[in-house]
Amino acid sequence: MPKMGESITEGTIINWLVQEGDSFEEGDILVEVATDKVDNEVPAPSAGTMISHKVSAKDVVPVGEVIAILELEEGAAKKNMNFEEKQTTAPQKKQAPKKEKPSASKSKNFKVNENLFISPLVDTMARKNHISYEELARISGTGKDGRLRKSDVTAYLEEGRPFQFAQAVPEVSGFQVPDLQFDKGKGKIVEMDRMREMISDHMVYSKHTSPHVTAYVEADLTDMVTWRNKNKGPFQEKYGEKLTFTPLFIEAVASAIKDFPMINSSLDGKNIIVKEEINIGMATALPSGNLIVPVVKNADSKNLQELAADTNVLVAKARDNKLKGDDTKGSTFTISNVGTFGSLMGTPIINQPEAAILATGIIKKRAEVIEKPEGDTIEIRNMMYLSLSFDHRIVDGYLAGSFLRRIADNMEDFDVNRTI
Repeated sequence: MPKMGESITEGTIINWLVQEGDSFEEGDILVEVATDKVDNEVPAPSAGTMISHKVSAKDVVPVGEVIAILELEEGAAKKNMNFEEKQTTAPQKKQAPKKEKPSASKSKNFKVNENLFISPLVDTMARKNHISYEELARISGTGKDGRLRKSDVTAYLEEGRPFQFAQAVPEVSGFQVPDLQFDKGKGKIVEMDRMREMISDHMVYSKHTSPHVTAYVEADLTDMVTWRNKNKGPFQEKYGEKLTFTPLFIEAVASAIKDFPMINSSLDGKNIIVKEEINIGMATALPSGNLIVPVVKNADSKNLQELAADTNVLVAKARDNKLKGDDTKGSTFTISNVGTFGSLMGTPIINQPEAAILATGIIKKRAEVIEKPEGDTIEIRNMMYLSLSFDHRIVDGYLAGSFLRRIADNMEDFDVNRTI
């Protein structure tokens, strides 16, 4: 499995394009691999023949593991593609790995693991099966210092998740989710594609894990709109970049995060990790209609020209299905521009493991009362609603409200005399 990004540790086989026994030329696509939300094509290192596939479609494979055996043409240059060349001597028979004995307790009694350590593998299994961290803490771990192992979670799932709705104190009864049998009706069956399944899992996992609270403010963007309309032409002529509102929004958000760094954090057990980098994710629509979140790295250290260039490149890659793994990794805060779809406002779901997400509504002209020393007037202004969904485990209302107000102030205090 080739390494397809700095933070990529595994990939999912989507489809083998070269079957066993088929020949191929250098550069031919051998297999399609998915890493998170991005699909990648793995080319042949040189001409040769596909001897055998070591993994199948939908298998999740760690980076560096052999996924196929190739026989390369004589004299072909060897390249490190993490494929295994055909052996010239008979391979020695390998011993089959011993199966780990399921270890989760079958008793309905459980002990909450207050110092739960969750490995990336266990985290992936939890997301796939919609298991919250609270539920994971109820599973007995057989690893070192009580850590959860893959076999612990597997055994727990096989037992039917006995602690899913259990209470930490058995003698105190709590609300039990009823087993309701809904009539889902009849109609055309549309099977979810792989990305829609991943989005569904991610959204359910986020709502199940983080207690969402949403705050709202409105901002007067008249000065920003006026400046952008006046300068978008000259900006493109000077820098060769389109000037959309997205880099202006990212600029305002990054500045606010510097003033309220606790927003730029994640929860790790009982520890809050305050991120040093400010990497802004921006929800972007794909041609399929699905959403993906490419990331503008180190947004606080870039000027408007650099922000515009980054956003334009990422949006173009998303529309052409050319995003790479690293393009969607490392976000510390996310912006969702629901105004693009004509929405007045939104209540976005947090992009885990972040602490908050901002939704920007449609910019709409409205008659507003403007307070002036000489008296109030009614003027037509460009107004926009901002909504911030935040994880109430680590962000309280004061912090969220102050941060959201600071974003609005940054947008409203836009310098109309700013030069490009």
